[in-house]
Amino acid sequence: MSTPPPPSNVSPSLRPFLIITTTYLLFTITDGALRTTTLLFAYQSNFTPLSLSIIFGFYELAGVATNIFAGLLGSRMGIKFTLISGLILQVLCFSILFLWKDSYSNAEAMVFVTVAQVLGGVSKDLVKLGGKTVGKLVTNDDQQSKLFKLVSFLTGFKNSLKGVGYFLGSFLISQSLELSLIVNIAICGVAFPFALLLNADLGRVRGQDLKFRDVFRLANPRLTRLSLARMFLFMSRDFWFEVPLPFYLRSPGCTGLGSACSSSSTCETNTSCLSSICTNNNPGGGCGGLGLEKFLVGTFLGLYIILYGQVQSWTPQLITGPLKQTPPNKLTEVMYGYINVIPTAVMGGMMFWSSWFVDYEVDNMTTTLIVGVVGFAVIFAINSSVHSYLVVKYAERDKVAVSVGFYYMSNAFGRLFGTVGSGLIYGFVGGYGGDGESRDGRQGLAWCMVAGSISSIIAATLTFGIDDDAGGLKCGRFTCVKERQVYEEREMIKVEEDEDEKGGAVVVVEEESKV
Repeated sequence: MSTPPPPSNVSPSLRPFLIITTTYLLFTITDGALRTTTLLFAYQSNFTPLSLSIIFGFYELAGVATNIFAGLLGSRMGIKFTLISGLILQVLCFSILFLWKDSYSNAEAMVFVTVAQVLGGVSKDLVKLGGKTVGKLVTNDDQQSKLFKLVSFLTGFKNSLKGVGYFLGSFLISQSLELSLIVNIAICGVAFPFALLLNADLGRVRGQDLKFRDVFRLANPRLTRLSLARMFLFMSRDFWFEVPLPFYLRSPGCTGLGSACSSSSTCETNTSCLSSICTNNNPGGGCGGLGLEKFLVGTFLGLYIILYGQVQSWTPQLITGPLKQTPPNKLTEVMYGYINVIPTAVMGGMMFWSSWFVDYEVDNMTTTLIVGVVGFAVIFAINSSVHSYLVVKYAERDKVAVSVGFYYMSNAFGRLFGTVGSGLIYGFVGGYGGDGESRDGRQGLAWCMVAGSISSIIAATLTFGIDDDAGGLKCGRFTCVKERQVYEEREMIKVEEDEDEKGGAVVVVEEESKV
């Protein structure tokens, strides 16, 4: 199928960016909706935090495997192939969920939802490959500031639309599962025509026969180290955000559980009056939380994602630009990486020792969580924006799909370890609540925050070892870190000067090659 010529008012080099961006952003809405649909439906169906973290873990594991093969597929078949394949699998993912039955046993329900999530995980990373590589393919190596702005815009706007997907998913699942599935399949249908317009050769590697082992043979120590740091960076978020926070927001207070009741209306939100006793609707989900309704939980998470995305989009203009850190280097990421520790450390400490949480002062608890989560969203967005730029900067142009696929495989590993680890910590750490059956979510979430803080420290420390100090670190008018002079090689060039001017001296000039 031949590709139609680009419109006269669109640059041929920009056309792939517009096509892939449109497809990627439409897909992202469905990805966010899938997450909240699964999350809130699972809580309603009495899934435990560990069960849900395992399901999401398989979603991330599918992403790990996909990133290994997606890089090769993109290099061999082109980005168009991976985009269309991802959209087809996303439609299949939503279609399978139409077969859900309330009569499923716990084991059957887990297997059913896991299969759908695996398809969603594969589709997400197939589509993401195109979104993350197109910036490198449409900019020259000497346009690093432009590349940073392109990558920041795309990653930021993508995450904002994912937040819209969170809103959409939480609203639709409040109406019915079927309505949510139909709407999301329709959005995928809108994205298909854009993917079909793409040049089939974009992203293909010419003159090389890339093999599976080439994914792990990247002679690129900067990219390898950055990938490992990326894994811990995303663990710093997913140790508490993906499963523990939504469960905590939904879970009722511990104090009212086990008390006498005459009807469910006399019990707290998300509890029921069974045998004249107030009982947790989902004992496995813990207690001690805010007891929010489904739509409010989706709204909270969606606002986080939108804020996170907007900060990503405007990082070059509002943050790194005014501070003279554009384009950024590894020192920029190290600085923001260590700052990333602060929000989770403060929230964790408050949950452990503050009377607001210990005495269950809901208004103060809510304020603390809002301020802490907003602070983390801003700092994490800056980190993610700089990371997304650095991976494309470090990638080799002729292996960009493989390089980016390897990097986002590490990203998926971070989400995998963080998500599964969060289910273990939140579900099994801490004492029990008022009914003796529900875990104290306050202690569980606090320990998840500790795990996230440790991961942030490891990520920043790993980044510090990357060989990329060119320009040092500016902090506006001030120089925070001076440029470290690193020489790859020194060539001694003998230059014979005019004997009349230099007295026959031989001047030795050292040609410096700075990293």
